[in-house]
Amino acid sequence: MKFKKTIFDKEKDISKIKTKEFDLSLVNAKDGDNGIMYFGRSSDFEFAEMTIDIVNDGAVSTGNVYPQPQRTGVLYNAYLIKPKFNISTSLLYFLSSTIKKSIKLKYSYENKASWNKVKMELLQLPIINNNQIDFDFMEAFIAELEAYLTTAGLKDYELTLQEQKALDEFEGHEFLWKNYNIKELFGASTRGKRLKSADRLSGDLPFVTTGEANSGVSEFICNDVTIFSANTTTIDMFGSAKYRNYEYGADDHVAVVHTGNLPKHAAIFITTSIHKSSYTGKFDYGSHFYAKDADELMISLPSENNKPDYSLMATLISAIQKLVIKDVVLFAERKITAHKQVV
Repeated sequence: MKFKKTIFDKEKDISKIKTKEFDLSLVNAKDGDNGIMYFGRSSDFEFAEMTIDIVNDGAVSTGNVYPQPQRTGVLYNAYLIKPKFNISTSLLYFLSSTIKKSIKLKYSYENKASWNKVKMELLQLPIINNNQIDFDFMEAFIAELEAYLTTAGLKDYELTLQEQKALDEFEGHEFLWKNYNIKELFGASTRGKRLKSADRLSGDLPFVTTGEANSGVSEFICNDVTIFSANTTTIDMFGSAKYRNYEYGADDHVAVVHTGNLPKHAAIFITTSIHKSSYTGKFDYGSHFYAKDADELMISLPSENNKPDYSLMATLISAIQKLVIKDVVLFAERKITAHKQVV
């Protein structure tokens, strides 16, 4: 893929932002953002669709592989390959992941991932009984993975600029922190009510008690109990805090912090801060944590203008959540190991 004009002017011929004029994705030695750092004019660059982008150079990015289903051109330090057979977007994603797994750790800045080398690599792919590549399995696997990520709200795992900035500032210890009182932020905490095991009727409402197993949900009931809102935080009698994204009931050993008006990711951040403050070993069977203890808790939060910066909290948790998805993908890759043979 080449630049069509005689002279390339970086200031005039590419843009870091996609616009109507600069509408063509350009791959280069980029780590993240699907290998795309710049955009060019479609009239200035050769391009192709349904390709796989391989980064052949870069201190960190060498050996990165990205699916490029859209029209894509090459800026530098990367190249595009295109399967000889008709390919769907799902297969493009599967093959890109497989190629990366095969080459990423073999190449480096000192050992470039040139096509002359990479084309000789072996790939592990699922096959059927006649030793033909099992494309149907690949399609079904990607569809299943996408369905899971969508259902879990985790399909989008590319970091935004704002999320990356939040991560960088957090890791660089650039946040401004301040201590806040739980009661002053969210009002008085609420204590659940005692409901003996023998009196619990089987139903659909999660009933939260003390414990780590099943996130403290001991049973599902249909009793007439107080139903606490989703997007709130529970603290059990040992001081263990957990975020609840569903409605639930709770027994008298559970305190509920009413974070329901916060954005979801900000509420999750609050839960982690509460847990850090409350789960210190101070509370046990002889000394229980109660709602009054929650009201006295002080938690450390990112601050702006002497107020909790809930927007920053939400952005940071969103970024961390996206990073965790990478572990889900690794798990998914292990799932197909049993079906693979060297092709």
